[in-house]
Amino acid sequence: MDAVIPVDLQEEPANFDERVRQPGLAWLAEQGISLDQAPADPSKLPNYWTRTSEQLWEAYSGVCAYLSIYFEWGTGAASTDHFIAKSSLAGEAYEWNNFRLSCLAPNRSKNKYDDVIDPIGMAEHTFVINFSSGEISPNPALPAKQKALARKTITRLKLDSHQNDKMRAEHFASYIQGDFSLDYLSRKSPFVYTEIMRQGLNSAVG
Repeated sequence: MDAVIPVDLQEEPANFDERVRQPGLAWLAEQGISLDQAPADPSKLPNYWTRTSEQLWEAYSGVCAYLSIYFEWGTGAASTDHFIAKSSLAGEAYEWNNFRLSCLAPNRSKNKYDDVIDPIGMAEHTFVINFSSGEISPNPALPAKQKALARKTITRLKLDSHQNDKMRAEHFASYIQGDFSLDYLSRKSPFVYTEIMRQGLNSAVG
């Protein structure tokens, strides 16, 4: 699944080492770039990671790691986010475990910043939804430090944009009206599904 709900790290594809890691490491070695240093010009890193972009989308069932919504591969909205920015650590540019499936908008908002919560390893219910508005906020029960980081994540990734609030509210309304089942939401809008279950609203539809 997905920075608003926890994501389970998926297994590296069998051909990843051959198609992405080894060509990437070879290029870095040729350029004399150490794995533990920031590349002088990150834009020159060969984008070998795009060779497995569709496999990344399939591995994570098409669900954006940051927005927790399903999107079709054919929309062209899929992107590979390097959770540890490739501009800060060259050795992480070609590592599957550092890749997060992301829609373009949150990936662009995250950019090179490292002040967001990693959805892989994140605690459950770090974020909550106000279904009257679709607004997302840190769970009030979080310790102060975690709450501040959650708030920073919301701001950095624009998870509280008008469009995203509206989308969550509409998904919930579709459930209440009987247009979306819980099973459908669990696959297409996992954050909304998780919050319906946590808030005990799963009996709202008879």
